[in-house]
Amino acid sequence: MTSLPRLSPGQPTIRIRQGLSRALPLAVALVLGACTSTPLPPWPAPGAKVVPPKTQTAAPLPSGAATPADQPVAATAVPIAAGTSAAPLETAAAAAHFPDPPVQYDTPGLQPGRRAFSTNAEVSDWLGDLARAPQSGVNARLMDLGRSQGGIAIQALALNAGARGGDKSPQSNGRPTVLLVGQQHGDEPAGGEALMVIARELAQGLLEPMLQRINVVIVVRANPDGAASDFHATANGTDLDRDHLDLRTPEAQALARLINTVRPNVIADVHEYPVAALKTAEGDWLPGYDVLLQYATAPNVPGFITKAAQEWYLRPMLKALDASQLTHEWLYRLESSDNGLSAVTGDALPQTLRNLGGLQNAVSLEIASRGSNLGTAHIQRRVHSLVLALSSVLRSTAERGGDLLQVQTFVARDIASKACQGTVAIQASPTTSQRDLSLIDAETGALTSRKVSWTSTLQLQTSVERPRPCGYWLAGDSAVAEPLRMLGLQVMRVAEAGSILTETFPSGAAGTPAPEVLRQTVDAPAGSYYVGMNQPLANVAAAALEPGTGFGYPGTGRLAPGASTRVINNPSLVFDDTE
Repeated sequence: MTSLPRLSPGQPTIRIRQGLSRALPLAVALVLGACTSTPLPPWPAPGAKVVPPKTQTAAPLPSGAATPADQPVAATAVPIAAGTSAAPLETAAAAAHFPDPPVQYDTPGLQPGRRAFSTNAEVSDWLGDLARAPQSGVNARLMDLGRSQGGIAIQALALNAGARGGDKSPQSNGRPTVLLVGQQHGDEPAGGEALMVIARELAQGLLEPMLQRINVVIVVRANPDGAASDFHATANGTDLDRDHLDLRTPEAQALARLINTVRPNVIADVHEYPVAALKTAEGDWLPGYDVLLQYATAPNVPGFITKAAQEWYLRPMLKALDASQLTHEWLYRLESSDNGLSAVTGDALPQTLRNLGGLQNAVSLEIASRGSNLGTAHIQRRVHSLVLALSSVLRSTAERGGDLLQVQTFVARDIASKACQGTVAIQASPTTSQRDLSLIDAETGALTSRKVSWTSTLQLQTSVERPRPCGYWLAGDSAVAEPLRMLGLQVMRVAEAGSILTETFPSGAAGTPAPEVLRQTVDAPAGSYYVGMNQPLANVAAAALEPGTGFGYPGTGRLAPGASTRVINNPSLVFDDTE
């Protein structure tokens, strides 16, 4: 048995039995937390404030422009709000706002006359060909991430430049890594086609100067079963983009293992949103934006990560879209009620890839093009808008990579140093205001600015917070130790029984005063687990293990009652290193 010396106040005493290898990442986190803060890079001048996506009018058609040849395609209409219904067609007048772009893309699914998008076999062949014969100076490696529920391979293409000794490892060349993920929802085809384009441009050297400064990992199709059947969810009906915390599906587990392996500094999650008319007393309204986007907005996402997303990624992306006359707005859904139109931005729950990525200290973006249910209508424009947005993400990382790495080093140290100190946000509410949105009259095709009630997670108000614990104890028969490790957390197995001071928040009946917090000393038996908050991903631990949230493991049934508890002292425990 080997003992480590007692650490600085506020940190637990850690002793490891049968070796130190499992303790090293945790020990490193503790040392980093005690280091002097890394100076942060300068931000843009105070006068250059963040400008949110502005409400725009669609670019007018050139004089004499022809109506797009695509015929209206029946929409798989899903009512957006109770009491509403969706129109099945996009009229020619509405479609005229979205002419084809000046470039044409030629993936298998975008060939002239093609009525189906790229098949899973064609995607696999495309990536395999790029991996086998990249441009000179480019390293391309095909990664097998596992199998979908239907047995289809989930693959990633890892790319970087061959300089510095031809290093193919994204973790060891000192460059930031960008992860691009497409088709978590199988019925959103433009994202997959756009990522095939990006993969080819990188592998064939068209974007090679960027690869001198960044690594790129591309998952073209995260949900191949859904893509094969044009189905939104996975084969068992799970919404993949709501499974990144629970990790119940093999598809979510594959992405978690990939993220834990390549440790991306930037994540771009590519989607499409449906075109469905919202019926109101004043008419039927269609969404009018080429691109909807949002960065991570979960409680406890570090402020510096949010600021980097705003200043270094959002601003240049909007500029690039504006230059190509592509309209944009925050990610939102439109609703109607007796009180008029209202819009709600993307949620703040940590189950999504966007929000969980922010809690993992990555700049994490969700980018959605218009038209998941329009078949091949506007497909070139849909792909083009995503290619431009993703190219901007890559360019921003290449230009700001050094600053980003510096900020993320600071954030990791800062989070690891806060165990047992301060507070952690448990629940937060969005803020409300008024906003003008550009909507299309579904009957006439006229583009109109409409004022809506705007509910936004871009500014959250913390409604419940608690003292930040020192860690979390898990029962020995817990089934969550492995999912937590997949998420990148250090999970230590208790080797010898020891005492811990715990804190429990009982739930009272509705309408009654909250019960008093229960604090007690309990025994942590051998074989149980401890997840310390003195590690860079502590905010992920809080999202997964805090009770009373509805989305954490205690609330979703992943942890049985009494199988976990908050630890509020610095436990003197012996941990096993035999797993």
